[in-house]
Amino acid sequence: MTNRISILVAVLGLLVFTAAVGAAIPLAAANGNLQTHFPLLVAFAAFMAVGALLVARRPAHLVGRLFSAVGLLAATLYLAQQYAEYAFFTRPGSLPLATFALWYSNISWLPLIGLALAAVPFYFPTGEPVSPRWRPVGWLIGFVIVASTILSAVAPELSLQDEDLSVANPIGVSFGGAEQGPLANAWFALASATLVAAIISLVFRFRRSRGEERQQLKWFTFAGVLVVVVSTLSEVLPLDGVAGDAIFGALLSFLPASAAIAILRYRLYDIDLVINRTLVYGALTVLLGLVYVGSVVVLGGLLRPLAGSNDLAVAGSTLAVAALFSPLRRRVQVFVDRRFYRRRYDAARTVEAFSARLRDEVDLDTLRSDLAGVVQETLQPASVSVWLRDAEA
Repeated sequence: MTNRISILVAVLGLLVFTAAVGAAIPLAAANGNLQTHFPLLVAFAAFMAVGALLVARRPAHLVGRLFSAVGLLAATLYLAQQYAEYAFFTRPGSLPLATFALWYSNISWLPLIGLALAAVPFYFPTGEPVSPRWRPVGWLIGFVIVASTILSAVAPELSLQDEDLSVANPIGVSFGGAEQGPLANAWFALASATLVAAIISLVFRFRRSRGEERQQLKWFTFAGVLVVVVSTLSEVLPLDGVAGDAIFGALLSFLPASAAIAILRYRLYDIDLVINRTLVYGALTVLLGLVYVGSVVVLGGLLRPLAGSNDLAVAGSTLAVAALFSPLRRRVQVFVDRRFYRRRYDAARTVEAFSARLRDEVDLDTLRSDLAGVVQETLQPASVSVWLRDAEA
């Protein structure tokens, strides 16, 4: 694909995505669910934008085409869902081809999930399997996606997500109840196995990666871990509502953004700093939150008989958290460096020790030997030599 054709394909994909979302937004507003779905629309717009960028810049790269496919499937799926909901519930019978829209919404989510959760991790970041031995897994992922889509297309009944609706499929085929029996369970197990295999291949690729490829994988896996962690916390913490949807949508948008950074190698090595700061301030937030809650409970119990109000406990807890912030941050930073960045931690300790010796040592031969030892231990070069100008020269 030439550069001009790749740019044309990228622009065409963006136009289709924009047209689908633009047509879906008025229907979603009429159905009363635009506010809930808006963060997801932003996230899928990020998938589409990154996909178009990669197709234009790296037309031969498979990951860019996968991201574009995910964005286009998400946009057309959303349009079909809103169209069907409007035609069947908001204003029944007001729009033509409602059954077709419902049919498309029933089949398009399967390739969307398969491409996003299995194909992208499997082929990231090179666009190729991790090794030739893994190539059959890629074929299996493609087979499962295509076969699942075909089986869904000929299912006997069609349904609408989050709505109590069941419509006979005009092209449905009955399998004598096999779609609900052991055969269906076996097919679900196969689909789950392909997803697990894709994740395992990503882990295997990360373990054998070096240099730039490892940094690329760090960006993508970091974004994926954030999405999983926040999704898990949303089941425990009160992250529902507009704020929770906005946070999840922003994190989901970070997935394609991290992929673009990784593949285009823009600020690639900043990921180590991002991970470090995330670990430090994430742990710090949890610790200070526990201190604050514990202080409010303890001080509230002690001061309530005297003050009759919880305001003093809140004020005291706030002051305690403010006082603990700096020393606790330093301790957490040291722990993170020692646990996850051991080489950097050891190098910093070595340089500090050399600095202490430098203040007291005056013998040049000893200093030269110490300096060479510090450079060798911290930077680990192939060879080390120290040149000093002769004082008489």
